[in-house]
Amino acid sequence: MYKLSFFVPASHVEVVKSAVFAAGGGRIGTYDQCSWQVLGLGQFRPLDGSQPFLGQTGQVEQVEEWKVELVVADELIRSVVMALKQSHPYETPAYEVWRLEVF
Repeated sequence: MYKLSFFVPASHVEVVKSAVFAAGGGRIGTYDQCSWQVLGLGQFRPLDGSQPFLGQTGQVEQVEEWKVELVVADELIRSVVMALKQSHPYETPAYEVWRLEVF
């Protein structure tokens, strides 16, 4: 099993969550659409050649973003990450994938 964490602006949090749930993420036992999220402040600076969803090239941008965490079964992790990338508004979404030990 894996834990997937990603950062997404409020405008797209439900769209991205729906996509990763539809791909099979967030299932625990006989429950689905399980996740945890918290609001925080993200920061980035678009570089030359980027096509930012928010902000201007060369300028630091700060934006409220949700950090969303959920579990994903081994056999679904690639399709769930693909769903995340396809539904996310950012050119390069920030996310983490952690391998979990299940006891």
